[in-house]
Amino acid sequence: MRPLPFVWPYWLIFWSVFFWAFVIEAAFMKRAVPDSKSSVVDKGSVWGVIVGHNIAVILGILIAFRLPELSIGNRVAMFWLGIAVLVAGSLLRRHCFRMLGQYFTYVVQVQGDQPVIERGAYRWIRHPSYTAGMLLFIGIGVSLANWLSLAILFVTTVAVYSYRVRIEERALLASMGDRYREYMSRTKRFVPFIV
Repeated sequence: MRPLPFVWPYWLIFWSVFFWAFVIEAAFMKRAVPDSKSSVVDKGSVWGVIVGHNIAVILGILIAFRLPELSIGNRVAMFWLGIAVLVAGSLLRRHCFRMLGQYFTYVVQVQGDQPVIERGAYRWIRHPSYTAGMLLFIGIGVSLANWLSLAILFVTTVAVYSYRVRIEERALLASMGDRYREYMSRTKRFVPFIV
């Protein structure tokens, strides 16, 4: 039993949405040129995110093919739910690109005059872009409709973004001090009022 992202006509829908979501990411990665200090500040977090996600997606797909007995309920319903989560993640991520503007980077780097961004989704959570990233990869896992695939994508995404956030928040606190500390005191990291 092949996962629906590899069965006609579902594969056309899944891979169209997948490329629509990730082509924008690739375009932003090309523009995000780090300065000479960023590799020190980033501490490899960007590579942790990239490598972690790629490994998790490959493992998730392989497991969905090899362990169909771990399928989640109604595969068609899960497929469509996964597509919805993937689209929601991509739309939120694009919103974050717009809200951060020039301050959006792929490597952790802080500019001396950088303001605390508190508009849009940043009004409620500190890292909506990472929430969006989690949704993208969780959406892939849900579309595969396999418990183990979903677990691997979920755990990997939470792990790589948790590491990334620790690095980023240290850099932002060092650069912005009390302005960022005050922002942290009234916002959650990923989900409004919860986490």
